Amino acid sequence: MWFSLKVALASLQAHRLRTLLAMVGVLLGALALTGVQHISRAMLLKAEQETAKLGSNLFMARTGQVAFRPSSPAGRVRQEATTFTLQDARALQDGLPSARLAAPFVSAARPIRFGRTQITCQVVATLPVYSTVRNFRPQLGRFLMWEDEAQRALVCVLGANIAARLFGSPSRALGQQVLIGRSVLRVVGVMEEKGADIAGADQDEQVFVPLSTYLRRMANQTWITGVYLQLAGNADIEAVKESATVILRRRHHIGPGQEDDFSLLTAADTIQLQQQALALVRTLGQISSTISFAVGGLGILSIMVLLVRARRLEIGVRRAVGARRRDILRQFLLEASLMASLGGLLGVILALLLVGVVCHFAKLPMVLDVWLVLGALAGSALLGMTAGAYPAWQAAQVEILDVLKSE
Repeated sequence: MWFSLKVALASLQAHRLRTLLAMVGVLLGALALTGVQHISRAMLLKAEQETAKLGSNLFMARTGQVAFRPSSPAGRVRQEATTFTLQDARALQDGLPSARLAAPFVSAARPIRFGRTQITCQVVATLPVYSTVRNFRPQLGRFLMWEDEAQRALVCVLGANIAARLFGSPSRALGQQVLIGRSVLRVVGVMEEKGADIAGADQDEQVFVPLSTYLRRMANQTWITGVYLQLAGNADIEAVKESATVILRRRHHIGPGQEDDFSLLTAADTIQLQQQALALVRTLGQISSTISFAVGGLGILSIMVLLVRARRLEIGVRRAVGARRRDILRQFLLEASLMASLGGLLGVILALLLVGVVCHFAKLPMVLDVWLVLGALAGSALLGMTAGAYPAWQAAQVEILDVLKSE
């Protein structure tokens, strides 16, 4: 076996260009398979970590229907409605025995300006209890207070990125006045850095204002976007969903057979939407890796056929000095599998380096699936043996007398 390995390495080195061309397809296949699978798993792990931060007992009811769209990993609202009110939020809090806290909110994209700097932010109008329900604390200053809500105060709390973009440093934002729409608001706090939530929204790009201030003084509207509910730790989520559905359908006068104008979501539901989107990515990755492996297999097959024809004299001489047909067969199978294994190994190494770079810059947790890596390497070797089976059989059928006559 050691002699056969030395002969195989010498043969691959003697035909370096052909070997590299044959390895490219296998390399790309292993790269696509390993890279896409690891990155998609890192994204799911990130979502699960964000869910753990929010707590498994977070429940959201919001206006409109949320459905999966391939362009949005966590789904998106496909139908807005203006029928969700503060009374609905209170009815859910009172009607659900497992509901501990409720934070109604309105979310809208608005421009915010300080001096000559104007940027677009996501205004979140809510109650002071939002900080507790969402486990989101201020880094500087304070969050909204019940006095702000009662007085419809013109105050706001900035996300970390908004404060940095407007003032250069979050510490310089406290006490400053910013313009949102036509309302001048005083900055009373800056939130801690939080990053994107499980729905994909960048929480550091949000600005928080009192709910009464937004509804009465800024937008003059009566509807809200939805409500976050903090449930008891032993709450039955499915029972909560059924009860909430009954409450909202009755309050919105939705008859049998009519579609809901609201959505009920938990953190786990959002992860399911994300899994649906990532399933499409994984499928495309598997298709591309399959095509690349197929191209690599055909490349190895063609290269091995050429090598058998070019090495007829070597085969004849080895047969003449005692090599058996199975020795020749094993020799060429070893060369084909070695060629594919090297391509697969390089593809896996490049994929892991790429995954490391992506996880670093995208702030994703690093994931290493040892079984996936071993599977890619084993699949590459098996592909090489399969592609090299016919050329190896051809080499084993070479007759000594035919070689002596022709060579």
